[in-house]
Amino acid sequence: MARPRSRLVALLAVAGLALTSVPSQAGAPPRVERDPRRELGLFVDPKMPAAQEGAAYVDIARRPQALWLSNEYYPREQVADVVRAYTSRAAEAGKTPMLVVYAIPDRDCGQHSSGGLPGAAAYQAWVAEVAAGIRGSKPILVLEPDAIGFYGHSECTNGRKRLRLLRNAVRRLSAAGAWVYLDAGHSGWTPYADRARLLRTAGVGLGRGISTNVSNFRRLGAEKAYAELLLRQLRQDGVKGVKYVVDTSRNGARRPVDGDVINPTWARLGKAPRLRFQGRFDGTLWVKHPGESDGPVNGGPASGQWCDLLADRLLGNDGPGGC
Repeated sequence: MARPRSRLVALLAVAGLALTSVPSQAGAPPRVERDPRRELGLFVDPKMPAAQEGAAYVDIARRPQALWLSNEYYPREQVADVVRAYTSRAAEAGKTPMLVVYAIPDRDCGQHSSGGLPGAAAYQAWVAEVAAGIRGSKPILVLEPDAIGFYGHSECTNGRKRLRLLRNAVRRLSAAGAWVYLDAGHSGWTPYADRARLLRTAGVGLGRGISTNVSNFRRLGAEKAYAELLLRQLRQDGVKGVKYVVDTSRNGARRPVDGDVINPTWARLGKAPRLRFQGRFDGTLWVKHPGESDGPVNGGPASGQWCDLLADRLLGNDGPGGC
C-alpha cells in the first residue's frame, strides 16, 4: 500500500462528546464522561498537499485528512515537535486531529512503501516520542496500515515481533489519550480467517477499534460487512466493545477492479469523512490523501508524491495530464 510521503500533509480531525458510563450510587442516574471527539468537527489542515495546488483541487482540500507520520520524514528527534505543531493547529481551530503511525520495521515487506524503522528498540523509542507529542490533544490515530494484512507474507520475517510491537504501541498511544484504530486491511485482502486472532494478539482490545480500507478502493458496504465479521469473531474470543472506521477517500467507483490498485484510472473520490457513532461504526475518514501516488504505475510518480493527473482522475476531470 502506498502512503503519503509529502511533508505538507493534511489531517483529519474528528471529535465529539463520548458518553462513557461511570459507576454511580444505587438509584442515582449514571454519570457520564464527556469526550470532545463526539462533538467537535474534523480538522482541515491548510497545509495539506491539495490546498497548496490551488482552486482546481478545492473539493479535495476542503475535506479533513490525516497527518501521516513515518520515520523517513519525521525521525525520532523531530516527530514529537511535528505532532505538537499539528495538534496545536487543530486546537486553535477547535477541531480534532487525526494521525497515522506508519513506521513499523519491514513496513510493507518490500512493496511500494517499503521501509520503517530498523528494529524493535528504535520503533518503541519513536512511538514513545509520538505519544509525548499527542498528550493532551485527544486525537484519532490509525495504527500501522499493512502490518496485520502482511502478517505471514513470504517476504516478511518479523511476524511475532510485529504483533508485540503493535500491542505495545496500542497501549502507549492509548494511554497518551488517542483513540487508536489498529489497521485490519480490507475486505479484498484474503485470506483473513485468522485476522481477528491476530488483531486480538496485537492488542486491539486495548484501543478504540480497527480501521479498514486504508489507501484502498473497496465499497463502503463491503467494508462494513468485513469489519462486522471481524468484530463478531473478536467478541467470540472475549474482546468486546471494539469500534471501526473506514477510509472512503478513493472508493467512489461503482466496481473496484481486483489487482488494479496502484493509481487505478477508474478510481473516484468516496464519501466525505464524517464521524457517525452508529452502533459499532464510528464513521468514514479520509486517511489516504487523494492525489498522492501509490507508486510509479498508471502515470504516477513515486509513492506519496502529489500528481495533478491522479487528482484530476479522482475528480472525474480531464486535466492537462502529467504530474
